[in-house]
Amino acid sequence: MDSVKRSVTKTIATSMLTIVVLSILITGFSILTLSISINDAEAVNVAGSLRMQSYRLANDIRTDSKDYDSHILMFDHSIHSNAMLYLTDNMVPQPVQDDYQELLTQWEKVKAVLNSGDRHDYLDHVASFVAQIDSFVLKLQQMSENMLTRLAWVGGMGLVGIFFIGLYVVLFVRREVVGPMNDLLLASEQVQNQQFDIQLDESNKSEMGTLAKTFNEMAYGLGNQYHNLERIVDEKTNRLRKLNYSLELLYDSAQQLSLSRVDPESLSNILKNIVYVEGIKAVKLQIDESHESSQIYKQGDLSGELSVEHRLYFNGESLGYLYFEFDLVPPDQAIVDSFIQLFAQAISYYRSQRQVERLILMEERATIARELHDSLAQSLSYLKIQVSRLKKLSNQDNNKLVSVISELDIGLSSAYTQLRELLATFRLHIKEGSFGLALSEVVNQLSSQTKATILCNSELSSLDLSSNQQVHLLQLIREAILNAIKHAKAEHIWIDCTEVETEVIITIKDDGIGFDAEQKKDNHYGISIMRERALRLNGSIIINSKINQGSEVVLTYPKVENEE
Repeated sequence: MDSVKRSVTKTIATSMLTIVVLSILITGFSILTLSISINDAEAVNVAGSLRMQSYRLANDIRTDSKDYDSHILMFDHSIHSNAMLYLTDNMVPQPVQDDYQELLTQWEKVKAVLNSGDRHDYLDHVASFVAQIDSFVLKLQQMSENMLTRLAWVGGMGLVGIFFIGLYVVLFVRREVVGPMNDLLLASEQVQNQQFDIQLDESNKSEMGTLAKTFNEMAYGLGNQYHNLERIVDEKTNRLRKLNYSLELLYDSAQQLSLSRVDPESLSNILKNIVYVEGIKAVKLQIDESHESSQIYKQGDLSGELSVEHRLYFNGESLGYLYFEFDLVPPDQAIVDSFIQLFAQAISYYRSQRQVERLILMEERATIARELHDSLAQSLSYLKIQVSRLKKLSNQDNNKLVSVISELDIGLSSAYTQLRELLATFRLHIKEGSFGLALSEVVNQLSSQTKATILCNSELSSLDLSSNQQVHLLQLIREAILNAIKHAKAEHIWIDCTEVETEVIITIKDDGIGFDAEQKKDNHYGISIMRERALRLNGSIIINSKINQGSEVVLTYPKVENEE
């Protein structure tokens, strides 16, 4: 502790010790004074009796008393009594001792006179001798009075000292102990009421000042801990609130995917939900398809500074990527992982869903193909056989019959060819739910039937195409390629599948011999079928061709899905 500081306990102890010491001193002085005063009273009494004995001796001389000698002995015994001898003690004031010694000397002289024959001379000196005794008695009285006065002064001063020391102790305790203790009690109640902004007076240079300083530090520490706990609770509450909000968004997203078809609109809505998650600034979804360009959906502005890439897997199959851009404080990783898993399941579910739809559609068409093959195809085949027999049996001179049979043969051959093409169309397969892969298979199949080079470019995504749309597009492209193979004698055939903001554009172009697009050809069923399919897509088809300048078929239809 600093040397400047004073100790409350030491001060109080010192004050109490001072009071005790003063009490002991006063008591001791009083006892001593009283013991001395007792002898003084006896000495005054004895000295007072000497005056009477002096006059009695004078009277004995006048009356010639027989007790004269005994009275002389009595006077001598009185003046040498213990009370009178005490006056020779060092505690007796020196003037009193001197007077006593003079009185003894004078008595020896008087006694000599009294014992001589000139005893009557005593009568002449008795008055002066009594005056000397009176003077001595007066000094004894003054000595006793002085001692009592000193006793009174000492006792009074001691009592006054004890009073002021006691008053000082009371005021000191009130100032140094009671006041600070009341402040501490009030501060304790404030701390109990969670009020930690406390500043007790630390200027006191005592233990209470140290206690006040310690209490201030304790209140400050408790306040910091309380505020830290409040901050931690608030942070955890906000975190739980954010997690709850994120879970609600995750639940809503899962509900959207479970209650509706997975399409670009639903995926965009889910991406919007992700951007609302605390800590996520932007998100981008990339869906990869075989033989197709990747489909991109995004919300927010991905600057790339804090971008994090996550590959989408489901059952070991890579489906694409999900890109996040986080704030400085990223979101909970569990929420991010949940959204990643949700998208992977959604995309996988969509592919399975579309594959099932295509399989159902293909199964229906295969059933129709089998029915056509087992009924109409068999009949046409039988008719062709009969026409061939009829041609062999017919008379070669009957030109008219031959002409009719030839026309019938041509008609049956044309019908049979169209039926086979129709059966091939109905038996068209779309594997793995991928339009790009199905288109590639169609191109590879037709490439084996021609020497022309077929080049294909597709930017369409299976995610944006319904099953019917895919079937109509594949059949229309197949029909256009077959026309180029059969009629155009082309060396190159180009297929381009693109999309703009609101439309899908399909272009099939060749460098063959071309034809006059203004001239209407009889029995050209292929173009009619393509126009019919374009109408089913709510679109239109344009055929551009000139002699020796190749042909171009352009299909345009809106992105709005038409489920026919």
